Amino acid sequence: MQAVLRNEFFTLTVDTLGAEAVSLKNAAGEEVLWQADPEVWPRHAPILFPWTGELPQSSYSHKGKTYHVVKQGFARDVEHTLVRVDEHEIVLELRSSPELKETWFPFEFVLTSMFRLEGKTIHHTLTVENPGQEELRFGIGFHPAFNIPFDDCHTTEDYEFRFDQPESPVIIDARPHGLLSGRCYYKWKNTEKIQLTDELFSNDSFCMAGLRTKTLGIYEKDTGRHIVCNVEGFPYKLIWSALAKPVRFVCIEPWHSLPSAENDPQEWNERAAAVCLAPGKRWSTTLSTTVER
Repeated sequence: MQAVLRNEFFTLTVDTLGAEAVSLKNAAGEEVLWQADPEVWPRHAPILFPWTGELPQSSYSHKGKTYHVVKQGFARDVEHTLVRVDEHEIVLELRSSPELKETWFPFEFVLTSMFRLEGKTIHHTLTVENPGQEELRFGIGFHPAFNIPFDDCHTTEDYEFRFDQPESPVIIDARPHGLLSGRCYYKWKNTEKIQLTDELFSNDSFCMAGLRTKTLGIYEKDTGRHIVCNVEGFPYKLIWSALAKPVRFVCIEPWHSLPSAENDPQEWNERAAAVCLAPGKRWSTTLSTTVER
């Protein structure tokens, strides 16, 4: 099932499968979001919950039981309930169930996903509640993909990522299997720009830490058209694209947690989490994306 929000600038379509935004068209009918070509990358803008990235051996244990799981969490692959859609917002909800607790995640939770249009900005708020009797530990992140180039007159080299101030991001290494290696390095120093090339992501994504910037965006250099994410408050910011030449899309991914490390223990409660939520508590985060194109 799909729900639609409209204003004078954009039409946003959200699918109940994964609570995923699957289309964002401007007033001219041009598509902003990647359209999930299965030959390149079969998603649009998935939400990552209750973990981000890979887990060692694609599994973890809790109270003596081992759970075999999928990369980036299961929230992107299951149906969410459409709670409300009106002229202002779309609200969806995913609750723990006997099936989810048996197969993937043995904890009580409520994940609410709310979309709202405000002028040329799309606000996506994720709220997690703990209705259970034990601590709820989880990771969470956003993963939107944006079409590149913006039109047929531009190519990959016409685009660059921009911070709002000079940055020397610490790159957290997770090569070659998507698990943290324990290594960090610098690729860029004292720069406000990262040039997009068809080879930039030949070794996968860049997970950046230590940034002061409040915004991270992809810009068309000659026109100034852009897509900018407010990443303030997110400890990790990733940029990525699938291996396709020329580049077909770019992802700007603000995360509150990291993939697991190669040597992490199997026990879930011994792994790092974005949030350790006590019973009865709730937590939320918002990704706001402004589109000028």
